[in-house]
Amino acid sequence: MIFSKERLMSNWHLMRIVRLAIGLYMAVGAVYMKEWMFGVMGAFFLYQALADATCCGAGGCNTRTPRQTYRQQKQAQEVDVDYEEIK
Repeated sequence: MIFSKERLMSNWHLMRIVRLAIGLYMAVGAVYMKEWMFGVMGAFFLYQALADATCCGAGGCNTRTPRQTYRQQKQAQEVDVDYEEIK
């Protein structure tokens, strides 16, 4: 289930708290101003905060780190070559 007790109670970080605050603000504002669009956006932010979900999915916004640095790649390409003189 998406809203399990472990997921709701653990791993609270700054962005999750910000999403919760934005969602609550928009949901309350939607009821106060009678604007359904703010309610939809508020529900979206509340869902993100409660389910600990992001727009990018599971770490989709992170970039991959290269396995080797540029210097390591250059060192791997440099190979000592033995030459034989042909007469």
